[in-house]
Amino acid sequence: MRAGLFDDLGNEVPGAQTYSQRPIAMSNFGELRPNRLVNEVVDTIDQLQLKTQIDHIAISVFWHSLIGVDSAGRSTTSLLTWADTRAAQFANDLRLQFNEAEIHARTGCRFHPSYWPAKLRWLKHEQTDAFNKTRSWLGFAEFLCLRLFGESATSASMASATGLFNQRNCDWDWEFVDALGITRDTLPVINTQSNARLTDDFASRWPALADARLVTIVGDGAANNIGAGCSTKDKIALMIGTSGAMRVVYTGGPPDKLAPGLWCYRANRERVVVGGALSDGGGVVQWLYESLNLYGDPATMEEKMAALEPDAHGLTVLPFWSGERSTGWNADARAGIFGLRQQTKPFEIVRAVLESIAYRFALIARALNEVAPNATIIASGNALRSSPVWLQIIADVLGRPLLLGGSAEASSRGAALLALEAVGKIASIEKDQFVVDQVFEPDMTRHARYQQGLARQEELYNQLYDHKKHK
Repeated sequence: MRAGLFDDLGNEVPGAQTYSQRPIAMSNFGELRPNRLVNEVVDTIDQLQLKTQIDHIAISVFWHSLIGVDSAGRSTTSLLTWADTRAAQFANDLRLQFNEAEIHARTGCRFHPSYWPAKLRWLKHEQTDAFNKTRSWLGFAEFLCLRLFGESATSASMASATGLFNQRNCDWDWEFVDALGITRDTLPVINTQSNARLTDDFASRWPALADARLVTIVGDGAANNIGAGCSTKDKIALMIGTSGAMRVVYTGGPPDKLAPGLWCYRANRERVVVGGALSDGGGVVQWLYESLNLYGDPATMEEKMAALEPDAHGLTVLPFWSGERSTGWNADARAGIFGLRQQTKPFEIVRAVLESIAYRFALIARALNEVAPNATIIASGNALRSSPVWLQIIADVLGRPLLLGGSAEASSRGAALLALEAVGKIASIEKDQFVVDQVFEPDMTRHARYQQGLARQEELYNQLYDHKKHK
């Protein structure tokens, strides 16, 4: 959770950033407490101690969340996040009722518990009372705006990642909505541009924001690309935080043909975001360190992993601790470490997991090459910055240079840039430049060796899961 000020060129105002110091507690089911999350946002803005009058507000929010509210705006459900896979069976049921390829082409989303269609069916079946009390279905962005601005309208960017949005006409996919039996007026209005102002209570609390209007609400993935200077087809952003993603943002419409492993959302009405997402990234590495009791010097662990030859540990890993999104979209997939022996060392396990995640990125990169051929790949994320070994592994697996750099607060900056463009302060976000900190060149001999490891991982995946697809 963070808040900050940006000048008219999209540069951070020195000393005008705050961060929430309290961890956001997520339940084992991937749920969050929405009111507590709103209070965390309010507390974070309080810490800014704003003194200069602010003209515009931009918000970057995580995609795919869902919450029900009643007629008074009170939550009827917890906030369900992308990590909640309890609706997996309902996603499978959707495949039996609908042509998934057709829905994917229209909405940019596969049938998966990350998205609203399966979540809504799960809620109707498993939390019937809460479902019946609900008058509006919102994401956290809309719930936050309802509290701060008194209105719950959504943006094209936030609606685009629900699985109910038509990527081509930038409206709810009403044909699909009706076929699912979702009452139309329970979905928020999609605004072309917001002019909302803070409620009287919050305007009094933050006088510097009293006259400011809300300009932009954008999904965090799109904002991250834009803030990192990746807003054209010649740049692909690769980001690893708790989870991971590879994305390309560009002006124009969705691809004529979207590969099954990819999704397509919107940064705004003029720009699409195409990419793939991994449910496991830095989060699983942290889990390994905790579970294997690896509390020594991180530099020593890096040295041990760096000394290993590629794919020399004899392990094959399926990195699905939190289920699978791209490229197979199998929410029932589970993690596995195969080939363990008594001689296997903890640092070999960690290295094998790093390689396994790089393999999943390689599959996304193959699919993205149809959208953004030969694009430069730009890496960001705290999980990568702390591990040069992982960066080199990814470059070697992809067989392409990997550029590390960008803003540490790319998502916040991306939202600010979109807002500045919308109000005419800057001509175009495409003119923003990416700053390179370091380049990791691929070793093509290692690349060839990694292709064997990738093929072995794919063979194991297909044996365990591929026969279950679309059934």
